[in-house]
Amino acid sequence: MAATSAVGLDDLVGQIACLDRVEAATLDRVRHEVLTVPDDREWVAEYGEFQSGGWSTLSLINDSGDPRDVRIADCSPRATKLLEQMPVTREFLFSLGFRYMWARIARLSAHSFLWEHRDYQDLDGSARVRLHVPLVTNSSAVLVAAGARVRLHAGRIWLLRPTHAHGAGNLLGPDRYHLLMDCYLDDRLAEAVEDAWLESDDVEPMPVATPEELSRRFEQAVTLAELGYPSAAEKHLLRLFYERALPEGQVYDLITDLYGRLDDIESAQRWRANKHMMLGEVASGVLA
Repeated sequence: MAATSAVGLDDLVGQIACLDRVEAATLDRVRHEVLTVPDDREWVAEYGEFQSGGWSTLSLINDSGDPRDVRIADCSPRATKLLEQMPVTREFLFSLGFRYMWARIARLSAHSFLWEHRDYQDLDGSARVRLHVPLVTNSSAVLVAAGARVRLHAGRIWLLRPTHAHGAGNLLGPDRYHLLMDCYLDDRLAEAVEDAWLESDDVEPMPVATPEELSRRFEQAVTLAELGYPSAAEKHLLRLFYERALPEGQVYDLITDLYGRLDDIESAQRWRANKHMMLGEVASGVLA
């Protein structure tokens, strides 16, 4: 049996917490705009290297005004053509009074995952956070951080510090839709952050993986790869992040070891590089 994770609210509240609540009528109207205004053909599947497939976005605030420009960066932001068609969403965003870097709507389809990663690594050192407003979600849609699954319930504004290792998954569906706002941490937002909270019902600690479990999972991945399914073998290991509390970056180390076992040096080097791209410098043995 796996040992129970010791993660608690104190481990998480510095990474993810509730910032405020959204009035139900406003949430319904924003949800309606998000689900009816965008053309499905326009959604952009950017950051493909960070996901299993199934995660796509459109920008509401960026530096170009083009909703298909979705790779975030520091800029002088302005409303996109899409946001101009969404008056309720526009009013809601600007009523919050935060200093935006970027804002998007994001769709995560069933059976889809954003693999363990950190954000903002390519940006300057300005303090910034990400706000999530869940619009459509389900019980199998989770954010994973610090060895726990967190369910981002609708009706709240959620604070995420994405410089900590995290991932998102939607196992069963339906599609998950979130409003995402990347914000500079100015005085107004910092004051709101001081009152952020997290409830125990939002959090499901994951058990710590035992060496026996990891060995069994690794051997299963080796078998898949030897049968000619290397992508399935990689995903078999990557999904461990959503099932067990692991040291940060261990899933990437396991895939590197997988290819070492198969004498595939090129693939092993590629996954070493992937780990650095996804997480940057990782302290050995630190539990995510």
